[in-house]
Amino acid sequence: MTAKRIDGKAAAADVRASAGRAAAFFRASTGRPVGLATVLVGEDPASEVYIRSKRVACGEAAMESFHYALPADTSEADLLGLVARLNADPAVDGILVQLPLPSHMDAARVIDAINPDKDVDGFHVVNAGRLAVGDPAALVPCTPLGCLHLLKAELGDLSGKHAVVIGRSNIVGKPMAMLLLAESCTVTIAHSRTRDLPALAREADILVAAVGRPEMVRGEWVKPGATVIDVGINRVAGAEPRKTRLVGDVAYSGAAEVAGAITPVPGGVGPMTIAMLLRNTVVAAHRRSGLPAPEGL
Repeated sequence: MTAKRIDGKAAAADVRASAGRAAAFFRASTGRPVGLATVLVGEDPASEVYIRSKRVACGEAAMESFHYALPADTSEADLLGLVARLNADPAVDGILVQLPLPSHMDAARVIDAINPDKDVDGFHVVNAGRLAVGDPAALVPCTPLGCLHLLKAELGDLSGKHAVVIGRSNIVGKPMAMLLLAESCTVTIAHSRTRDLPALAREADILVAAVGRPEMVRGEWVKPGATVIDVGINRVAGAEPRKTRLVGDVAYSGAAEVAGAITPVPGGVGPMTIAMLLRNTVVAAHRRSGLPAPEGL
């Protein structure tokens, strides 16, 4: 068996196009663009690239992007003050504070200061609670929401399937489990201390790997015909000196011989994260303005 390669780039392009149409409707209805504020503290190169990609995506969707680049030595109080101003700004529908923050800042305190209705990363404890109880008002973290989109596009109805999520982070693992439960899957959350993890993984109809360990999940861990979602993005040494390459948490070549469908790295889950950020921002804008939920999102 050779697994179908799930094209995250194509799926993300469709979501971004839908977000763009919804943003155009919002502008025609309200007279202003959808607004996303991004905040970057310090000069982490990876974070800078990621923020730049988000701002480009906003522009392509005809959304307004407000960017705040703060020095690494900015005080936590000053950052919280900026968040308070963005909460009060009617032109801002979504607020994203890029993580990680410098060590002198409490990331949880900063995230909890964001208005939950503008928390387009979906990290606020209120949105986590809404997701846990099945409240449709929840803004869901972008990466697991993108994973669910890929799964439903590939499999259709997920009801009754056994899903194993390897990883228990608040950003991916836990919200992924909540989303799958809402789709009537039977869900198992596994992690580094799970006993006989390979055997458990082999029981999964849906296997989601989000542990941050390069190629940890081997082909023999995969149930024949399972759908494998690889959330990992790990940079490892390449074949040539001083060269690197990106790999996932799944050993792709081995898993692809067993699985029914699988996401590649890169080009799988990664593109969906920014697409779902646009989706969340447009949805937040419609809700804040009392408009009906945008179609197709």
